[in-house]
Amino acid sequence: MNLNQVTVPSLDVKRSILFYQTLGLELIVEALPHYARFVCPEGGATFSVHQVQELPKGDGICIYFEHKDLNTYVDILVEKGVSFDEKPNDKPWLWREARLKDPDGNQLIVYFAGKNRLNPPWRI
Repeated sequence: MNLNQVTVPSLDVKRSILFYQTLGLELIVEALPHYARFVCPEGGATFSVHQVQELPKGDGICIYFEHKDLNTYVDILVEKGVSFDEKPNDKPWLWREARLKDPDGNQLIVYFAGKNRLNPPWRI
């Protein structure tokens, strides 16, 4: 089995398209105003946004995007006007992460984990 895509809700798909293109995702389907789909620049995974009338309540989901040069990537995004809730920092689970929200409040984590992504010291 392989993960095909993750879809997040949006009140304004057009606004989300601009945001995710700024992050570096490539738009491959644009079915405004209801849907957009992107391909990640590495690995072939896809990511989509679909229009909703109301955003879900509660914590929702977290989407993780991995980048090998996390610090430089975050600096480039900040220069482009992207706001981060948390700048890159080392976590106790041995990942380096930065946190931000998309225009609809979906939690995004940009991270680099290296070998610890699949093989942390506590792996079973």
